[in-house]
Amino acid sequence: MPNRAKKETKTTLCRKIKVEDAVGSLLAHDITEIRPGEFKGACFRKGYRVKPTDIDHLRRLGKRHLYILNLNPDHIHEDEAVLALAEALAGPGVSFDRTPREGKIRLLAGHDGLFKLRSEPLVEFNLMPDVMCAAIHDNTPVLKNQVLAGTRAVPLVIHSNVLDEAVRLARRYYPIFSIKPFQRLKAGLIITGNEVYSGLIEDRFEAVVKAKLDRLGARLTDRVILPDDENRIAGQIRTFIDNGCDLIITTGGMSVDPDDVTRAGIRKVRVDEMYYGAAVLPGAMFLMAYKNGLPIVGIPACALYHPATVFDLMLPRLLAGERPTSRDLARLAPGGLCLNCDTCRYPACSFGKSS
Repeated sequence: MPNRAKKETKTTLCRKIKVEDAVGSLLAHDITEIRPGEFKGACFRKGYRVKPTDIDHLRRLGKRHLYILNLNPDHIHEDEAVLALAEALAGPGVSFDRTPREGKIRLLAGHDGLFKLRSEPLVEFNLMPDVMCAAIHDNTPVLKNQVLAGTRAVPLVIHSNVLDEAVRLARRYYPIFSIKPFQRLKAGLIITGNEVYSGLIEDRFEAVVKAKLDRLGARLTDRVILPDDENRIAGQIRTFIDNGCDLIITTGGMSVDPDDVTRAGIRKVRVDEMYYGAAVLPGAMFLMAYKNGLPIVGIPACALYHPATVFDLMLPRLLAGERPTSRDLARLAPGGLCLNCDTCRYPACSFGKSS
């Protein structure tokens, strides 16, 4: 698609008149009133027909002139235009309020799930004149009614040809925005480590994993603690598969020490794919494998000490039915460095927000 420089378009459809001559005219835009500590908002809405009793009020607001809009068939008011834009941008699971304000509409999550956006088409959309749209990051887990994006027609009126071109582009790449619902998967947890198995130290992984699953609507249906024994780990994975688990999570044994055998146990199941290592800190020793499409995850020990790790980035995608690969793990590099803030604000931070 050719690169298009964004240019400002001008219109002469607004007619400027004196306030005292505006009686009976329809306002082309909202008029804002600010009363400190009391009110800030539109006291006269677009489309309002000015009455004689309004003149003094308008003068108190500092208005000496008003703009009256006279549309012809080739031009669309901003509110009508932005409705067409929102309809073209919103894909499955995305809703929006059909009462725009000042040519702006917010797109909302229609249900809980994983927010998906097509970034390059969104860039192309924003190269169109007289329209814009800004969104949250791709692969963000969201809740119902959460704000996902905002779009607007920039000028007060937009030429129908310009609007049609923007709508056609959005429809060509449909859906630019969508929500994948979280599946209510049943997860089995294998906690590994001789120290935990023998009771020398108390397990803390179960509480961490369960909380993250619960938050996204999945269920931890079973958990076992095993020693560092690759044969027993492999056997338990097979048992979880036979018992109908949709997701298998292992913890510990992800490092390169001789007694870290969890990877070997997973490999012993003869998985179809296995990816070890992610471009994320904390979480570089993350493992992901698939057995007949069923995901098997290996969480490194860092998940015990950090509120947000690579597991928090990958779990929503797995619960949304995606099957990330090694390339997906590598794409996490931009934004994959946690800054270890004194107060963790994830997901309201840059961590995991790849470009």
